[in-house]
Amino acid sequence: MSRPILKLPKKKAPVEAPKPALTARKRQHTKPRAAPPSPTARAPAPQPPAAQRPAAQRPAPQRPAPSRPEEPRLSKRMSELGLCSRREADEWIENGWVKVDGKVVNTLGARVTPTSHIEVDAAARQHQSEQVTILLNKPVGYVSGQPEDGHEPAMVLIKPENHWAEDPTRIPFRHTHLRGLAPAGRLDIDSTGLIVFTQDGRVAKRLIGQDSDVEKEYLVCVEGMLSEDGMRLLHHGLELDGVKLKPAKVSWANEDQLRFVLREGRKRQIRRMCELVGLTVTALKRVRSGGVPLGKLPVGQWRYLGRGEKF
Repeated sequence: MSRPILKLPKKKAPVEAPKPALTARKRQHTKPRAAPPSPTARAPAPQPPAAQRPAAQRPAPQRPAPSRPEEPRLSKRMSELGLCSRREADEWIENGWVKVDGKVVNTLGARVTPTSHIEVDAAARQHQSEQVTILLNKPVGYVSGQPEDGHEPAMVLIKPENHWAEDPTRIPFRHTHLRGLAPAGRLDIDSTGLIVFTQDGRVAKRLIGQDSDVEKEYLVCVEGMLSEDGMRLLHHGLELDGVKLKPAKVSWANEDQLRFVLREGRKRQIRRMCELVGLTVTALKRVRSGGVPLGKLPVGQWRYLGRGEKF
């Protein structure tokens, strides 16, 4: 007989007990706690300037206000309206003396529309009324503007001791009258006569502005023979530096002296005009600017422009 085979039951693998889950308190302990701030701890380092930060951290640049090049600047518009010169306008704007459409504008370079309403404070008018214009009879040897080649500017002659004793204005000299005083035109170093210095931008614009048409009269001593054709050319038809000259009035004052009346003032214009027609200038004197004559003002002396005198 065969033996019976006994089947034993298979042993089950021991089941491990589940690990207990970490509590919230224990999870918090898994990360180190931040130390409380110490009373002596330093403040965080300041951020570097925007220019030194990485591009991603820099603030976006602010765009300037759009310009309006088609609209005139306030100072130019004031000059066009005859209120003052551009230089004066800039000064008035900086002082807060100008309103545009009821609002004070004190920013140089501000632009306005042609229809903007511009108001000027009374303080600006008062300042303008106190400005002076001086007439000097310039001698030979002085330059009109800045010193050059060792020659002094004619302005050094404007001092109390050279004030004409017969000045009809009777305005007393003050040193503030020299502040901002500038020549309104030129007169050659070897010429004499009337030269104008002014603090008033309106006077300067009237005499030397781009659109100036003020007559200036000269007496000119010449040597040489002047033909009829030469006289016609002096009146009109000559060119200097490739630019045709405006018509001039030229006549004989006496047998060796011509009278010129010009409405422009190019450098050494009369001398160069005379050379073109075969004449040599030996002396030149300006005797009138607009409606203001040199008169009896002695050489090297000066006087004030009167309130009733206009160029």
